Amino acid sequence: MSSIEKADIENLLSTFIDPNHGTDLVSAKSLKSIAIDGSDVCVMLELGYPAKSIVDDMKSAVEQHLKTLPGINNVRVEITVKIISHAVQQALKPHAHVKNIIAVASGKGGVGKSTTAVNLALALAAEGAVVGILDADIYGPSIPTMLGLSGSPESVDNKTMMPKVAYGVQTMSIGYLVGADQAMIWRGPMATNALQQLLRDTNWVDVDYLIIDLPPGTGDIQLTLAQQIPVSGAIIVTTPQDIALIDAQRGLAMFAKVNVPVLGVVENMSLHICSQCGHEEAIFGTGGGVAMAEVNKIDFLGALPLDIAIRRDADSGRPTVVADPDGRAAQIYKAIARKTAARLALKAKDYSSRFPTIVVQNT
Repeated sequence: MSSIEKADIENLLSTFIDPNHGTDLVSAKSLKSIAIDGSDVCVMLELGYPAKSIVDDMKSAVEQHLKTLPGINNVRVEITVKIISHAVQQALKPHAHVKNIIAVASGKGGVGKSTTAVNLALALAAEGAVVGILDADIYGPSIPTMLGLSGSPESVDNKTMMPKVAYGVQTMSIGYLVGADQAMIWRGPMATNALQQLLRDTNWVDVDYLIIDLPPGTGDIQLTLAQQIPVSGAIIVTTPQDIALIDAQRGLAMFAKVNVPVLGVVENMSLHICSQCGHEEAIFGTGGGVAMAEVNKIDFLGALPLDIAIRRDADSGRPTVVADPDGRAAQIYKAIARKTAARLALKAKDYSSRFPTIVVQNT
């Protein structure tokens, strides 16, 4: 019987592609250790993203992959998850209590961006991460309604606010601070100050991913976020419709100019499913999101159907990922969440904490 070498196992694992980010386990630095005892092999893997719902399947797939190596008798694969803070824009430091901020943006309104942002946050939480969501749409906050929350946030010190929590997700929105019928007639600087204050003055508790639901467009709030708020990555939400894609392209260009990596594109309302007969029809066209991703050399994270249940769940304050966690739409949201976090896991780490702060003083 031939002896097994660590190099053989490493070479074999370099041919196993992680489906969540499309990179092999060795290149992605997921392989942490290999232990060999005769014909028995134990491999330790560490993922940089939450993956609770697929970790057992992945473990089995890696074990089967390793069993193709001659001489192996027993294989044991152990998978752990470690979410770290990733690099943000130059001259900015990550938030002290938030490892990663992910902006969810769209070029135009009406593409289901907020619904996507809320379900993405809930999906990341379902996959095992500590998640927050910040409603940056100062003029039209919708997160409180979608999560069934209302009332003012608590303040322990009369200076900062505690996030309101729904389904295990920490949340903050201007909607908690003003009446539902009150119009926010603010100029740009007031709105951008409000956004920064909501982020800064909320006592986020050890958040792995803070999802920021941006208002549509490329105005003051988007520029403030891109230039003054430490963002690890962004997602663009579009529909397959040509008009939506044109505006989504502008949003993509804005993030490129300010060096915020776009983690991928989500195509919403890609297919209408009739609630009566189940007939599927591409009302807004087909393939637009995929084409946009290919042209811009970014990832296509997934496509969501135009389903009445998704709208109904969001309006009822119990979004799809929690209302029907095993349903088709929830599974798509979870797959998009895993891919988003996995793409981010491949990005540069944040090293700012390793460098000391230099203070010059007279002695």
